[in-house]
Amino acid sequence: MAKKIILSLVAGVIGGLVNSLGLWGSGVLGISTALGFTMTPHLSLPWLAPRLFQGGIWGLAFLLPFWTTSYYKKGMVIAIAQAIVMLVIIFPKMGFGFYGAQLGATAPLFVFVFTSFWGLSAAAFLKATR
Repeated sequence: MAKKIILSLVAGVIGGLVNSLGLWGSGVLGISTALGFTMTPHLSLPWLAPRLFQGGIWGLAFLLPFWTTSYYKKGMVIAIAQAIVMLVIIFPKMGFGFYGAQLGATAPLFVFVFTSFWGLSAAAFLKATR
């Protein structure tokens, strides 16, 4: 069981890294702004560290007993839960409004895309290590 916990945490951290690099890269390349999403983070340890920690915590959800035959389906369900938490709890607490309204009309789309990156990359890691 300890091995499953560690692998789930690592998968979540990897997912957090992929999510963060995707979000940062989208900002650097101007994709976010061009599509109406104004969050363009700077790649730095103070920005990245909490995202990796949170990704690791979300990775523990892979231990829940549902969809045990498909890491990818499970990863996407967890990613959707992650996106909902971001849109209705975290963004409002950060002052970006419900659904990230202050970040632009496409904020929910970007959140779902980048949390999907998290889910797919975490699932890929777990599948590769089983």
